[in-house]
Parts: sequence; structure tokens; C-alpha cells
Amino acid sequence: MNRLKRWLAVCLLCLLTASAAAPAAAAASDTGFRDVPAGHWAASEIRRAVDAGLVQGVSAAEFGLGRPMTRAAFTVVLCRFFGWEMQTPSQGSFADNRNPAAWYYSAVETACANGAVVRKAENFRPDDPITREEMAVMLVRALGFTALAGLDQGLECPFGDVTTNQGYLTMAYYLGISQGAGDGSFAPDRAATREQAVVMLMRVYDRWKAGAPERIGVTTFAEQLTDFRGCGAVALSGPRLTSVGGLSSLPAAETAAAARDAVRASGAKVLLGVSGSQTGLQDKPAAIARAIAAEAEAYDGVLLDVSKLPENRRKAYTALAEALRTELGDKLLYVAADAPESDGTRYGYDYAALAETADRLILRTCRYDTQTGGFPTMPQEPLEEVYYALAALSDSTDLSKCSLWLTTSGLGREGNRGGVSYYSAEKLAELLADPLTERYYSARYADGYLSRTVGDLRTVVWYHTGRAAEARTRLGAFFGVDSVCLSGIGDASEELLEGLA
Repeated sequence: MNRLKRWLAVCLLCLLTASAAAPAAAAASDTGFRDVPAGHWAASEIRRAVDAGLVQGVSAAEFGLGRPMTRAAFTVVLCRFFGWEMQTPSQGSFADNRNPAAWYYSAVETACANGAVVRKAENFRPDDPITREEMAVMLVRALGFTALAGLDQGLECPFGDVTTNQGYLTMAYYLGISQGAGDGSFAPDRAATREQAVVMLMRVYDRWKAGAPERIGVTTFAEQLTDFRGCGAVALSGPRLTSVGGLSSLPAAETAAAARDAVRASGAKVLLGVSGSQTGLQDKPAAIARAIAAEAEAYDGVLLDVSKLPENRRKAYTALAEALRTELGDKLLYVAADAPESDGTRYGYDYAALAETADRLILRTCRYDTQTGGFPTMPQEPLEEVYYALAALSDSTDLSKCSLWLTTSGLGREGNRGGVSYYSAEKLAELLADPLTERYYSARYADGYLSRTVGDLRTVVWYHTGRAAEARTRLGAFFGVDSVCLSGIGDASEELLEGLA
């Protein structure tokens, strides 16, 4: 009898032990690797990286949790991530990368060809653990942001223990790639584990693979376009705020109605564009808001744009936006504002309050107009200014509600003494088709430009190519910005629009 009781007790204990262990085993198996518990902080990112084909385990059953990521292994992952065409030259770039049969040989050479790896030392050190600093720098370079990282724009490095590659690690912070090791440190020399590398990669993955941005268009009544290029909303340029507290006259009712019908026929919301300067803010905000709302009765909303606002008009503009929000009710309210500039120029916008009040805050960055050795340098919305503005506002403003302003017309000069000229898509196409025209791309400003010389007259025009548009929208995605506003939808070239697709 005692033996039977003992036997039954053992059986019950086995059943209880099995039932208690089953959930843990099942949870661990969900990660795909037996050495990665389901509750591990990196488990979900490891699974996503494996599913995306970016990483593999050290074996079919183990990921290699806690093991260092080698420089060679991280380089291989980068090549998979960006889908670069593999390079296998007969001669390697480093003294320790001379064997084309090595599993990492082509990856190292491909990373070199794409700027992620630079030849600053004799050896690549493929088997060394990659440090946190090396990993962040390689990622920023691979993203094509080397020129930005090399600029001193007054953005303070948030990490007290960083002495080299400060621009790269500062950029890694603002892009959300790495928030450091805690306590204001980055631990740049610390070896990165395989799971740390995967988490950093997946942060980049989510932003790099972001979908096409929402498009907002700005146009005039006179254009009455029938093709609004996939815009979700289109603002029709309307009245201006006047210094006497009113609005300038609108186009004829028939013209306005035809333009609204054309926009709505494309499936887009139609907004009344209201522009002006600080002198139009002299009346009480409530009175101005009522006047705007009355004019916008037949529209789906309003785009308010008071440019170059001085500091002393900050409260007035915010109050107008808030009053207009109330007057419009459920209609859309978009507000445009000039962004802070890297040279220290500041404007009188309460960006945080405007982003909270409006459905969209459209950020317009500055353009350059300088002479470099007698050559006009006139990029519009230079990438470095976009980066600075978003970084400067990232701690205070909800950037997910923001839109980047993109100028669709070209900007240039004819001759050394000529004034600034604007070039429509049609004029740009004519210049680009001319056999005398030479076409270039500036990596520094991430912008295209052309040069055409006839006799002693040289024409230089800067304009956004598809590559330029893509660079700005991808940078914006790292800050959570998923929208662009095209300044003149009628001047948007097919090449520019392809860059937004």
C-alpha cells in the first residue's frame, strides 16, 4: 500500500512538473532560438530581423545571445539590409582582406564601395568585436549621411564620454538609432553584442522602410489642374491678411468653384490658402479667425501661412491658430511656419503649440544663395537645414504632426550679376534637354543643379531631383515626419514625384 502511495505521488509530481514547464518551453520556442527567452528585451527584434532575412543564428537552434558581433558579421548584415550589389574585386582594400574566398570578403569591399567603411587603417580586423561607436558610425555612413555628420551645426553631443566621431554619434542620437548606454554616456569602446546590434539595426529598418509620405499640394486658382499628383489635400492660394484686419479679395466665384471641383474630383481635400505677413495680425485673433472661416465655408479646411514671423508676434499667431481651430470645427487646419536655421536665425513661432493645435504643421526650411568661387550655390531646403531644424525641434514639438516643405520650382541665376530667377518644370525640362546643359548632384546639399554656358553667359539652376526628394523624406522619417508639402504642385517634375513614391 505504501509503495502504491509513493508511486502515485511520484506520478502526480511528474504531471505537475510537466504542466508547469510546458508554458515556459512553448514561450521560449516562439522566439525561434532556445537561448533567447520570450521575455528577453531583444526577443521580438531578433525574431523580426530573422524574418526579414537580415540575420541568422550561430546555429539552427541558437542565436548566440550575449556573444559579441564581429566587424565582419555586421558588415555582412549591412549589405543584406541595404541590398547593395555585391563587389568582388581581384584586390582587397585591406591587408587582412586579401582572400576572395573568405566569407566576408565581398561584404567588406561592398561596404567600402558604398561608403559605409572607409580605408583609414591598413587592416579591417574582421574577427574583432565591433564597438558601439564603430557600429553607429557605419550605420550613419551607410545611410548616406556622412556629409551631415561632418558638419558643425551647433547641435551639442548628448554623450559626455564621446571624444571621437562626435558628429556621427550625435546624429545617431537624434535619428533615434541609439540613445546611449544611460547616465549621459554612450560607452563608445564597449563591444556590441549580437542582440544589441540587431536592436539598433531594426530601429533603422523601421524608419528606412517607411512608406511613401503623404502629399500636400499648394496651387493657384488660375492653374485649375486636373492632376493633383496623389495629394491628400490641396491648398488653393486665396486671400491675404491685410493690415486693417481684413482679407484681400478672393477670385471670382466661378473660378473658385471650378478649382474646388477639380481638386475634389481627384479625391483630395480642398483647403483655402490664407497667407500674409505680421502686419496682418494686428486685429483681434477671434475677429480674423471668423473672417477666414467665413471665406472657407465652401472648403474642407484652411492652410494658414504667415511667413518670417518676428518674435514679438509669437503669441498673436498662436492665438490666431487656436481661434481658427475653434471656428473651423471639424474642418482641417494646416499651419505653415519657417523653421529655425543653423546660423542661429530664429522666428516667432511656438512650434509645439502650433503642432498641438493644427492637423499639420508645415515646416519651411531656408534656402541658400551664395557665391562659391563665382559659382552660384543656391540649394533649396538644403538637407543640412532640414536635419538641423528637425533635431532642434525634436525635444519640444510633436514631429509626427509635421510636414516638410519642398519647393518644386528651380532657382538659379543667369550670369554672375543676374538676379534670382524661378524655373518651372517646363523650363527646367527645356534646359535639361539642351545638349549644352551639364547636370550635377551635390552630395553636400543633397540637391541637383545644372549648368549651361552659351558664349559668355552661364546659367546655373538648382532644383530638387528625385534623389533629392528621397533624401529629404527618408531623413524626415527618422524623426517621425511622414508628410511633404509641395510648394507649387504644377511645377513638380515627374522625377521629383518619383522620388516621393
